[in-house]
Amino acid sequence: MNPVTRDTRRYPEKSSASAVRSSQPIALAAATLVVLIAGIGGIVLWRAYGAPPAAEAERGAVTRQLQARTVQASEQLVEKTKGLEATQQESIDQLQMMQEQLQSMRRLLAAQQADTKRLSDQVSTLKDSIDGLRQSFASTQSSEQTSPASGNRSIRARAHASRSGHRHRRSRS
Repeated sequence: MNPVTRDTRRYPEKSSASAVRSSQPIALAAATLVVLIAGIGGIVLWRAYGAPPAAEAERGAVTRQLQARTVQASEQLVEKTKGLEATQQESIDQLQMMQEQLQSMRRLLAAQQADTKRLSDQVSTLKDSIDGLRQSFASTQSSEQTSPASGNRSIRARAHASRSGHRHRRSRS
């Protein structure tokens, strides 16, 4: 039961050519697959049974050489790891030392700040004492100014005499 289409009615030779063409790719693919399987099978058999003994010895030597390189690389890694551990420990020790120095500096700074505060308090106490003395001296002077004029003259005369005496003594020296 071959369906008849318009193309096959007009061109009867076209239907037989297309059938041949459509079967060719399948046959070609099947043949390629058979060749590939035969090639892979041949390689497997040749490797399993046909490898010469020299190739086995070579393969063993290459394997031993690779193992030796692997061992050497492992030893180098171990040495580098130990070196890194030592460097890391040195860095940790230096960091701890720096932290101790920083704590020491903080203690010194705190002590200096306490000394500065104590000195500042002492300065303010001295300043208050000086202000008190100035006020006391000012009140003493104002009370002397309110006393009779003769008392002021005698005090001024004494002060003037003592000043001139000091000047006279200094000029002799």
